[in-house]
Amino acid sequence: MDRRPPFGRLAALGAQHVLIMYTGCVTVPLVFGAAAGLDPAAIALLINADLLIAGLVTLIQSLGVGKVLGIRLPIVTGATFAGVTPMILVEQEYGMPAVYGSMLAAGLFGLLVAVPFARLARFFPPLVSGTVITVVGLSLIGVGAGLITGNDPEAADYASRERLALAAGVLLFIVLFTRFARGFLGQIGILIALVLGTLAAVPMGLTDFSRVSGTDWIGLAAPFHFGAPQFPPTAVIAMCVVMLVIFTESTAAMLAVGEATGRPVTDKDLARGLAADGVSGVLGGAMNSFMDTVFSQNVGLIGITKVASRYVTAVAGGILVVLGLVPRLGAVVAALPGPVVGAAGLVLFATVTMVGVNTLRRVDLDQGHHLTIAAVALGVGLLPEVAEGIYDGFPAWSRIILGSGITSAALAAFLLNLLFHHTPGRRALAGGPVPSQDRGNTGNTGSTAEGPRGGGEAGRRPDEEAAEPAGHTPA
Repeated sequence: MDRRPPFGRLAALGAQHVLIMYTGCVTVPLVFGAAAGLDPAAIALLINADLLIAGLVTLIQSLGVGKVLGIRLPIVTGATFAGVTPMILVEQEYGMPAVYGSMLAAGLFGLLVAVPFARLARFFPPLVSGTVITVVGLSLIGVGAGLITGNDPEAADYASRERLALAAGVLLFIVLFTRFARGFLGQIGILIALVLGTLAAVPMGLTDFSRVSGTDWIGLAAPFHFGAPQFPPTAVIAMCVVMLVIFTESTAAMLAVGEATGRPVTDKDLARGLAADGVSGVLGGAMNSFMDTVFSQNVGLIGITKVASRYVTAVAGGILVVLGLVPRLGAVVAALPGPVVGAAGLVLFATVTMVGVNTLRRVDLDQGHHLTIAAVALGVGLLPEVAEGIYDGFPAWSRIILGSGITSAALAAFLLNLLFHHTPGRRALAGGPVPSQDRGNTGNTGSTAEGPRGGGEAGRRPDEEAAEPAGHTPA
């Protein structure tokens, strides 16, 4: 992990990490910018800020800052989809200054709770994190569909055959390329699909790169570009919940990297890594960017290449910083046609969903009330996504939290897990010993094996198992 490869290999491996995560990273500002109705110049600014902050946080995570920040593991970070829907709702209710004010406050909150969260990660087991991540992906499907059809039903080209055909072509290419391409090419299929889809959109009249030529090559957006930050309490609470969701994502990925590299992650290591996530909120709020999380696809790349040097990911962070200082690049990406971005987004959003499903797959849903917790949280989280306007009769402050499937699911899963697994009388509720909430089982790589703190269903006596079949839910 501490080995420095030769310069040529170091640069090539670092660039590979950037290519693997680039599409997912820039899709977040594209989706948010389109949903918020921002013009291409503003979206380009978001893209550059997004790349810059992702690079800085990646450097912090890979190299560390003293004994305070950074886990010092080969980690690449980028903008998380978990914050997109809450940010859209905050923008609609309060405007862009509130979006970045609440993000700044959530970043400070993250810095304050990083240490206690690292010690209390057992309250966010795979049951909670898997359910929330599933809802994160599902809640964004509608955003991808809006990019494909257009967000104005009165527009002449709304859901036109051209837009749908272009999106279908991009999807088909991604599927075929993923199926038949090998190695590195197979991993950047979405990035190639974006390029080819944009070329196909030119003769269809669905592209507009007229603003690109007037954009500077080198530049940096001023802090608080959209105005002085504002801090509506409801928006701040919603973004703090998002920060906790990000912590659960990052915890899973950090533990996975620790296992892959043979360096176990301690509570202190985890706290420094989560504190860097908090820094991403502070920097993102000030620099018009987004909150970051550890990108799982880059964790997978370590397993494929068997290269675990943290200096490789540090080089990736440096490349991202350089890209973030090139406004013209951001303008090019911002000009990508909506159907092309939407089609690629559908794949990425569905992939996030499947990551959550894969996490839940490692949970024994026949054990105790696991199935009930996941089902109720999933249902509560999807309500505002499938029944638009369901909370319109509620006070404006509450719609920011309830109107986001992500925050609703996170709160429901967390509170239900507390009720069934961490409250007095829980043995009677569950009909048996309390399942362990071992920190090591939080995320995509753990199982639900019992730890020393609890016997769980696996520790029942034979007569208990006979008295209560698996999956039984007492009244």
